[in-house]
Amino acid sequence: MQARLKWVDGVCFIGESGSGHAVVMDGAPEGGGRNLGPRPMELVLLGTAGCTSYDVINILKKSRQDVRDCRVEIEADRADADPKVFTRIHFHFVVSGRALKPDAVERAIKLSAEKYCSASIMLGKTADITHDFELRED
Repeated sequence: MQARLKWVDGVCFIGESGSGHAVVMDGAPEGGGRNLGPRPMELVLLGTAGCTSYDVINILKKSRQDVRDCRVEIEADRADADPKVFTRIHFHFVVSGRALKPDAVERAIKLSAEKYCSASIMLGKTADITHDFELRED
């Protein structure tokens, strides 16, 4: 895996992934930024949510669950002192589909958290990570 990062100005950067996709990162005005994009640590959370959602959806599909939608609402706390690592992260999954089995959704989330999601497992070295979910009939 490869990536590149280019400083624009202030605390604004453009990152380019090895697959050729770009993202702008910036800080708040009080930190010297112009608020042109998400903060780098916000992207860490979003990337982790994407990683675990990818797993959950694939596991549910392989379990023959009729999953139609998956959203993840994330709440996180960071340490007060540098390095300001994540200390607590909570993932609330909202999974929609037809006749979804709660035990299948719970199993998919657990497998992602404990076995498949590299991002969650890395963040789990510093943060207490919890999960819950709700099911919606679609």
